[in-house]
Amino acid sequence: MSDYHINIFHSEEDEGWIADIPDLPGCSAFGESPEQALNEVLVAKRLWIESAKADGAEIPKPKFRPAIYQVAS
Repeated sequence: MSDYHINIFHSEEDEGWIADIPDLPGCSAFGESPEQALNEVLVAKRLWIESAKADGAEIPKPKFRPAIYQVAS
């Protein structure tokens, strides 16, 4: 089973690191380091999915693949 792709990037504006999951709208987190942003977005992912289940909402299947992965395969 594949899991959700996570983007992690530095934001000069926010003065820290941002992690997001493109397949889960609005699922993102901030951290002082890339590792902290990753840990925070994993918590956000769990809560996003729990909330969607509680609301009876559809949970998207992982499908986002950055172009670099498509070129490399």
